[in-house]
Amino acid sequence: MSKSGPTKPKAATAPNKVEDPQLEAFEAAIQLFHRREFAAALPLFEKASQGPTKDLGQTAQLHVRMCQQRVEAARPPLQSAEDYYAYGLSLTNRRKLPDAEAAFTKALSLAPRADHIHYALALVRGLQGNYRGAAESLAKAIEIQPGNRKAARSDSDFHEVLQHSPVRELVYSEKIAGH
Repeated sequence: MSKSGPTKPKAATAPNKVEDPQLEAFEAAIQLFHRREFAAALPLFEKASQGPTKDLGQTAQLHVRMCQQRVEAARPPLQSAEDYYAYGLSLTNRRKLPDAEAAFTKALSLAPRADHIHYALALVRGLQGNYRGAAESLAKAIEIQPGNRKAARSDSDFHEVLQHSPVRELVYSEKIAGH
């Protein structure tokens, strides 16, 4: 014989959380937005704007525009080759390498014979694994200023890039191809 008395209620359990990628992206983006990390929030808002919930998508799209405006406003005004070069260096230091490459390329369009810009572009290309592009840029820097060959040999930033051909051959040879 069993005692049958009132049954104890089961402990309340949290309902199963339904995964909603749109909502998750939006919530993560809002946290970044409130921390004023607009560039990081932007892709998450873009993702949330594409989701199935129309109202959430519209709110996310509004935040996309706000983030874009704030990112643009935070960008320094760049006019000269040296402005783009300095900006490229700051991007390189933050390891935003594709953006740094674009800044150095723009700088070179304004000052095509600036050996230090070719040198920096070589480093960025090498750090991205584009060793042929790195060698081409470094060859140009050496052609303009032969001392760049020795500089690259002793530059700790170039250490990893120098492990790969054709950069290694260029730096440790005494001739530049075609000369």
